Amino acid sequence: MGKKDKRARNAPVGGEVHLDAVEGEAKEAAWKLPNGDAGYGKKKKKKAKHADAKKSYRYVDELVRLQFELIKLQDWVQKEGLKVVVIFEGRDAAGKGGVIKRITESLNPRICRVVALGTPTERERSQWYFQRYVQHLPGKGEIVLFDRSWYNRAGVERVMGFCTDDEYSEFLRSCPLFEEMLIKSGIILIKYWFSVGDDEQERRFKERIDNPIKRWKLSPMDLKSREHWVEYSRAKDMMQKFTDTDQSPWNIVDADNKKKARLNCISHLLTRIPYKEIRPAKIKLSPRQKDDGYVRPPKTSQHWVPTVY
Repeated sequence: MGKKDKRARNAPVGGEVHLDAVEGEAKEAAWKLPNGDAGYGKKKKKKAKHADAKKSYRYVDELVRLQFELIKLQDWVQKEGLKVVVIFEGRDAAGKGGVIKRITESLNPRICRVVALGTPTERERSQWYFQRYVQHLPGKGEIVLFDRSWYNRAGVERVMGFCTDDEYSEFLRSCPLFEEMLIKSGIILIKYWFSVGDDEQERRFKERIDNPIKRWKLSPMDLKSREHWVEYSRAKDMMQKFTDTDQSPWNIVDADNKKKARLNCISHLLTRIPYKEIRPAKIKLSPRQKDDGYVRPPKTSQHWVPTVY
């Protein structure tokens, strides 16, 4: 049996979906704290036998450590009443969604929420350009992650002709002023651009085509963008030329390796907001109400989901 056949035999069933499930199971185990301690890394680590398993373990172990730090950051943001906005931009299939997922999965959705706006309505098109985004900005003690943002105007709208030259020029002029207003109002603004190479993007596009679970991620606009690769590159360069300011710089993430990109981005994010650990108050379950003669209705009177598994 050749090397290729061996790789195929040993490949996990379901591809990335299976890998995500394995990663999730490993994280669930690592999230459990020994003896109720509010710290990470006190559990005895298991030794991995194979090289790939060691790499996977190191990735999950470091990801979980960073997720514990994100929880500390979240607690600090809530306690201090901070207002945080994190913008995620980049090429299609650059891995923005994967990073956002890893950030949010351990956090309180009432404190940390994701904003991913669709195509603007006719009414929104008639508004001040930034207006549809302003309503999603955070209040005190909140973190908002923008999965694409007002920078649509400098990217897809510019390249695909969805805005006029005057609208585009006005955006480049006013965007730094708009962000300066946000920062002066007390908002902590952090911007990430995920950079992925042409070959790697094409590989991920093909993977999405072949994977029914991920095919929904490949929109007609994504396919169209392949025909405008160079134009998008020029638009990105122009956007960063005007909006990469001292107050609000662009942080570029090398996203050719998804796992490294996730760890590097989260690690960097944690350095952008000084925080301290807040020891959680110990929670004691109150006694359950005593039975005062309550009788559950018979199961036959209810519509139960069939026990298939």
